[in-house]
Amino acid sequence: MRLIDEEGKQLGILATREALDIARDRGLDLVEVQPNAVPPVCRLMDYGRFRYEESRKERESRRKSAIAVVKEVRIYPKIAEHDLVTKSRQAQRFLEAGDKVKVAVLFRGREMLHQEIGRALLDRVLIELAPVSSVDQTAKMEGRTMSVFLSPKPEIRARIDAAKAALLDGAELLPDDELDVDGVVEPGSDTTEPEATAAPAD
Repeated sequence: MRLIDEEGKQLGILATREALDIARDRGLDLVEVQPNAVPPVCRLMDYGRFRYEESRKERESRRKSAIAVVKEVRIYPKIAEHDLVTKSRQAQRFLEAGDKVKVAVLFRGREMLHQEIGRALLDRVLIELAPVSSVDQTAKMEGRTMSVFLSPKPEIRARIDAAKAALLDGAELLPDDELDVDGVVEPGSDTTEPEATAAPAD
């Protein structure tokens, strides 16, 4: 096998027994990283730490790749006062959950002649949501719909991100039953991870 040490330096092509002895002397694991190469490539590393770092990177990646969700709240020019309050509260819940919100006024038939009514409704909703939102896009007509786009205020987004981070950081790492009593990874325990070979006991 071709052996690479823990600092990334090549130690040359060695017999398996010799590579295992080096791993044992350094208190490290011998991990096969390129099994299909000729000869196979193995590396010396602390496999437990490797798994821990990979898990942290995965959590960080999930945290950064969160998909923004846009929720839509629809209202109509002839909406009742109580229903408008309900719709505003619904939009507030979405924003407080960290979602973007599209508030849309739908015009039907002759209602298109009175777009100022829809704009006034949107202004009322914006005033109600001002404590928890910022405007991404002001009122705009698209066909028979007048809409605005809102985002949660930065402090709300920061609170949600902190809560998600705490949950992710508190997540358990992979179970320890994949390690033997000496902390050396058993071969074939996970097909998605490098295969490790245990050094023989003295």
